Amino acid sequence: MTQMRAMEFTGRLALQPATRPVPEPQSGELLIQVSAVGATPTEKIWYTTTHKADGTARTNAIPGHEFSGKVAKIGPGVTGYHVGDSVFGLNDWFAEGATAEFCITLPSALSLKPTSLSDAEGAAAPISVLTAYQGLYLHAKLQKGDRLLIHGGAGAVGLFAVQFAKRAGAYVIATASKANGDLLKRLGASEVIDYHESRFEVAGLFDVIFDTVGGETLDRSWSVLKDGGRLVTIAADSESNSDPRVKNAFFIVEQNGAQLAELANLFDSGALRSFVKAELEMEEADRAYNCSVAGHPGKIVIRTQSGHGATERGKVIRHA
Repeated sequence: MTQMRAMEFTGRLALQPATRPVPEPQSGELLIQVSAVGATPTEKIWYTTTHKADGTARTNAIPGHEFSGKVAKIGPGVTGYHVGDSVFGLNDWFAEGATAEFCITLPSALSLKPTSLSDAEGAAAPISVLTAYQGLYLHAKLQKGDRLLIHGGAGAVGLFAVQFAKRAGAYVIATASKANGDLLKRLGASEVIDYHESRFEVAGLFDVIFDTVGGETLDRSWSVLKDGGRLVTIAADSESNSDPRVKNAFFIVEQNGAQLAELANLFDSGALRSFVKAELEMEEADRAYNCSVAGHPGKIVIRTQSGHGATERGKVIRHA
């Protein structure tokens, strides 16, 4: 097989079907036969979608940088993986993504996929679970007994953040719509604030704030942060924002296969759950990137291989 199906961005950042050569892994690289890819709609506005690593213009990028699949070919110098291994992980933001039948990645961005996760659940996890883990533990230094506010608790990152915070022994308050309140409480939130009806300021002061929303929500959050408290955000524009607090609070997830491998154990033990909002065929990927798919909390996942038995097109298929 020398050609593969893929979806690529047009000049208007819509997605269209494409045929590409199957990439060849170079030294230190792996070729992955992709089973499913997680869709992050904001990728349409990422710098890496419209620019190459050297800063020159980029066109027709293949999106999707978190996936599950199998190792199809191993480049020279790679150890620790074998052809046929089931894996989940990420690839470089500037690389061609995984909304295709094959993609290239590095061993350091991968882990063996937890046996308890389906392909779709595996593809929904890498970016979000690492973002939540790194944000709470490495950046916010979350401690047992901390009073924590999570903005966007029912989002793809927020769902993992609530679970991690509960495990850490924090007192968790999350903002979300009323419809998702019961789920978040089952996952570990002590309180859920319906952002449609109440302002989070009524909940008092916090040791830690984890923001996945940005904008006015982030601006208002400083007023409820305790002296010496820690705020982290994944939703700020740190380059254009002149507030030094925002620049210090903002972080971008680090691709880290070793951390994924540690977290895989939590999935397999039942201590951590992955949520799939909806599952689409590859030709429907544009719907995912335009946020035109309704469903339960979690991440939209795109199947990339034919014959996987995906259910009704666009149907929400999994909600734990």
